[in-house]
Amino acid sequence: MEGVTDVTTDAMGPEHSAGAPGDTGARRGRVRRRRTLTQSLGAIVLGFQSMIVVLCGLVIFGLRVLPDEIPDWWAIVAGVVVAGAMMLTTMVLQYRWGVWLGWFLQALVAASALLVPGIWLVVAIFGGMWAYAMIMGPRLEARGAQMAAGNESTPTN
Repeated sequence: MEGVTDVTTDAMGPEHSAGAPGDTGARRGRVRRRRTLTQSLGAIVLGFQSMIVVLCGLVIFGLRVLPDEIPDWWAIVAGVVVAGAMMLTTMVLQYRWGVWLGWFLQALVAASALLVPGIWLVVAIFGGMWAYAMIMGPRLEARGAQMAAGNESTPTN
């Protein structure tokens, strides 16, 4: 297309354009590892659930349902710590122990529902999504691999 200029060349200079001299077209920087469907779904669930867990800690604090010998502010601390652990777990879901850590965190949230019964709703929603991701994710990945292997064996014209 004649007369069309590269916007990145105009805005950032020729050294940043895709067609800069000496540029092979390969993207520079760190190559990211491809995540499986199970890892992606698990990270999404834990990431969103971490925000809700902080709010659950605030609810436990506000309702003052901790035993008398435990200061109420520990509910906020616990919510933030569990939420942080969930965020860190999203980075290790490629390991089997990372998935088990995710199950442990789900159980920990379920235990907090013993203090505030309304948290059972959070447990049902996010625990269900976590279970779906961890159970159906590998099945869907296997089905996709099977379909890809089947497509490779048939010639396309």
